[in-house]
Amino acid sequence: MGKVIVIEFVTLDGVVEDPDGKERTPGGGWAFRFGPGAVAGDKFKIGPIFDTGVLLLGRRTWEKFSGIWPNGTDDFSMAMNKIPKLVVSNTSPVLDAWSNSTLLEGELVDGVARVARERDVVVAGSTSVVHALAAADVVDEYRLLVFPAAVGAGEKLFVAPVDLALTSNETSGAAVLLRYERRAQS
Repeated sequence: MGKVIVIEFVTLDGVVEDPDGKERTPGGGWAFRFGPGAVAGDKFKIGPIFDTGVLLLGRRTWEKFSGIWPNGTDDFSMAMNKIPKLVVSNTSPVLDAWSNSTLLEGELVDGVARVARERDVVVAGSTSVVHALAAADVVDEYRLLVFPAAVGAGEKLFVAPVDLALTSNETSGAAVLLRYERRAQS
């Protein structure tokens, strides 16, 4: 049985919106203020999941990523290109700009549950997808790279109460990688 793992860059005040500043939101670019090394490579410790899991992306995140990773030749880019990618969209986007990309078939929660029966599902960015999966209580783990910045406004990762247990913390440059698992209901 696989797990549903959410990976996000996040500020101290819980904002996940516009870490690279490309959306030009007020306060955007907060992660990149710490240099490109702060976000480069496998900061979320996905490692072996690249070989056995799938990457789940909303259409907008897929479009952004498909402009970054396909031409990369470093080990991380190669892993990102190799992993199967499932795209969540209400339309039928053309997905040939990035290898191993297909549209998630069916309803989001059922489709993710179907895939997670056999392999890990890593959800990157894609806040609306994360919110829907969290509302259905199917997220097993959050891996959050928390940066020492507070921007005061912007889209938040958590929009409803959730009960989590911290499983690890690790310094990663200026940020901290926090890993949380869903706390078992008693």
